[in-house]
Amino acid sequence: MTETRRLELREDAKEMFMHGYHGYLNFAFPKDELNPVACIGRGPDKRNPKNIHVNDVLGDFSLTLIDALDTLAAMREPEKFRQAIELVKRHVGNFNIDSRVQVFEVNIRVLGALLSGHLYASEPSFKSQVKGYKGELLVMAEDLGKRLMKAFENTPTGIPYARVNLRKGVLRGETGETCVAGAGSLLLEFGVLSRLTGDSSYEAAAKKALLELWKRRSKIGLMGNTIDMTTGNWMSMMTGIGAGTDSFYEYLLKSYVLFGDDEYLDMYETAQESIRRNLLHDSKYFYKHVHLEDGSLMATWVDSLSAFMPGVQVVGGDLESAIKNHLYYYNIWRKYQAIPERFNFVSQSVDISNYPLRPEFVESNYFLYRATKDPFYLQVGEMILRDLQALTKTKCGWASLKSVIDRKLEDRMESFALSETFKYLYLLFDEENILHQELKDSNFVFTTEGHVLALANKYLDLSRKNRREARRWPMCQAYKAPETFLKSIPYRPDADFARQMVGNREDPRDLVELDPKGYCEKPTLEMERVVVEFSGPPRKTVYHDDPSTTPGSSASTSASSSSSSSSGAYGAGGESAEAQKLKELMVIPVKKGVFVNRIVGVKMQLQYDDTRNGYRAVKGKPSFSLQWSSDCFAFDDA
Repeated sequence: MTETRRLELREDAKEMFMHGYHGYLNFAFPKDELNPVACIGRGPDKRNPKNIHVNDVLGDFSLTLIDALDTLAAMREPEKFRQAIELVKRHVGNFNIDSRVQVFEVNIRVLGALLSGHLYASEPSFKSQVKGYKGELLVMAEDLGKRLMKAFENTPTGIPYARVNLRKGVLRGETGETCVAGAGSLLLEFGVLSRLTGDSSYEAAAKKALLELWKRRSKIGLMGNTIDMTTGNWMSMMTGIGAGTDSFYEYLLKSYVLFGDDEYLDMYETAQESIRRNLLHDSKYFYKHVHLEDGSLMATWVDSLSAFMPGVQVVGGDLESAIKNHLYYYNIWRKYQAIPERFNFVSQSVDISNYPLRPEFVESNYFLYRATKDPFYLQVGEMILRDLQALTKTKCGWASLKSVIDRKLEDRMESFALSETFKYLYLLFDEENILHQELKDSNFVFTTEGHVLALANKYLDLSRKNRREARRWPMCQAYKAPETFLKSIPYRPDADFARQMVGNREDPRDLVELDPKGYCEKPTLEMERVVVEFSGPPRKTVYHDDPSTTPGSSASTSASSSSSSSSGAYGAGGESAEAQKLKELMVIPVKKGVFVNRIVGVKMQLQYDDTRNGYRAVKGKPSFSLQWSSDCFAFDDA
């Protein structure tokens, strides 16, 4: 991808964010969310308090505005960022609100956003300080933190209640059921709040909840989905890496990165080992839902939230697993131009069809590009961007898809569309961002809501021997592309296998059906032509090897076969019909690489020419040969 194209896509991603952000301000503010079809605001459903799908998140505190704060800063919009802070100060101020909300959702969407906004507005390292800012967002964060801490009161296990009324605390008769992710994914936000305010109670409460969940793992190292926080007994015995458990694993690793405590890394690596042993499908491309005690299969679907895992695996250094898992969700996206809430891996069809603009796949795609710099991930980002533009745009915002099958819209724009989905799309194309430059080696992390948190050394306990400056940290090896002619991810043999596992339509680049190890499984195609693509300038990149012509003229290559030699194929006069046939150009330069016109008898060596920024077809002992038989088309080592 050219620099010009990358920068154009970066601006497209910013424009998408701004379209939704301005739509919210113009049609919905100060309500919590925008209904992008009707172009009106949405707040909590006060007529139906049991409507937790809405009321767990919306609390009459201008949610979308707060959730979008650090996206404005990350996109380098200082004046809009300053104006947004002023709106939050003027219209929200504090959280003395009679709203019953879910602790987890308000923690990641509101508390995390306030903390990230405060860091961007005040910390010199972010280079986005707001003139006249006096820490008001941190004051609001502390007010909210105190109200969320009510969920930890009167709990015999240390695991918090799932819901709390911001004004009244835990209401009488509140359910004791909570999920692993909800109770165990508070540590990043609560920990940063403790470090910035000097009040250790927030971090201590969040860590105790995490450890209480951790010690209730089964004998095979798994945790359930939901738990009774009053008794500590599992209520749902099914477990996976998606809804209900996802961010628990994410926060183990990111707590290690942010705070530098080895205990969290040890827990993460132990958890990943149990996941690989019990949840990883035999194909090695996705993760199952199983019984926590014996690992038996309990469901035949994967959910869209599970697409977060490749991003976490990148941070943890497991690139191969991340690449494979991403390929699975990539092909689901290609099949539907979105990822449905649940996809059945047995029937290769949709179980739950809606797509609420979720960011998890976009996030993982971003992390994989940062780790590999493979342009494939930029192309995936462009695919996502164009599909969202085509399917979800309305006159005032971006709508969820009610169904990925019939593409009907749902009149809701969740706040994470602005805090995560468009932020990760923008950052994918923004190589110049401070997060990728000055801060790339710092301890910054993205929360599970996409908010950026980082701590300066003055907020870290560096006295203990397990802190980052007291010993050498483990370093992940840099990504190394495979030593093949076509190095990009979609040309891996197992990429075809991932496509087949979701029942996706064939791509023109797919030549044969392959098994996970790259062996030919169903060699039934009869190809009349083969296109070989590789990175290079849009000019001739394969040069003539006939000494009677000059390099750069019409392309050809040396040929050899059991029936004719190179001289027989290209000799002058008295040639057989077969020799005349072979004389036709067999390798022709095209815009993106070479077009292989004929493959019978072709044998060539392709060498990279630094001076011409291209590849030259030469005679001599080849490093590999292109061979065709009735069994398979393959690259064979010479």
